[in-house]
Amino acid sequence: MEQKPTFGQKYPVLKDILSFLLFIGAVALGTFILNSFVFRSYNVVGGSMQNTLHDGDRVIVNRLAVSAAHFQEKEYVPKRGEIIVFANGGNNTTTSCEPLAGVKDQYIIKRVIAFPGERVVLDGGTLMVYNDEHPEGFNPDLDTRKSETDGPKENISGSVNMIVPEGELFVSGDNREGSNSYDSRNGLGTQPFCRVVGPVVARIFPFTSLRLF
Repeated sequence: MEQKPTFGQKYPVLKDILSFLLFIGAVALGTFILNSFVFRSYNVVGGSMQNTLHDGDRVIVNRLAVSAAHFQEKEYVPKRGEIIVFANGGNNTTTSCEPLAGVKDQYIIKRVIAFPGERVVLDGGTLMVYNDEHPEGFNPDLDTRKSETDGPKENISGSVNMIVPEGELFVSGDNREGSNSYDSRNGLGTQPFCRVVGPVVARIFPFTSLRLF
């Protein structure tokens, strides 16, 4: 008995087209999953994180940690001193967790300074955090300032005396002199956990400055 030709044998061109479309769909789906739940990349814009990160740097953000927390129906809480990317939802007068539509800087990169219930005091150029473990206060920069070119700069402008609200983070850039960094010290306000995209884990560009965080 003569075997009937398969669909691919009868329509080889159509088969190739369908295979190509299936490949494109698989790539798009894989990219979406990786970008949404595993890793995401961002370009650093401006000098608010100097000298740790610079304008034009390309960084990778770990989305997996956030996805795992959300899968367990928990809020993702970054570590103190970590550099994080979060959605720009405006200052803390709004509880929106979505990035502002139509703005240039829909996502912001800053360093985690303090957590809910902690008091943050910035006076005379010294930043201190007070909590139950450290009732006399501590300087969070001591653990994150690795050198003059890695970590928060020593010169700090502004005046702050506040308790971080429940469910929010106090964040700051590393370049804190004058108006170089718009952050929790000077108008941005504390940021809700739900806006956190994830912690920065690597710089992948420029290639001469590759590093892990």
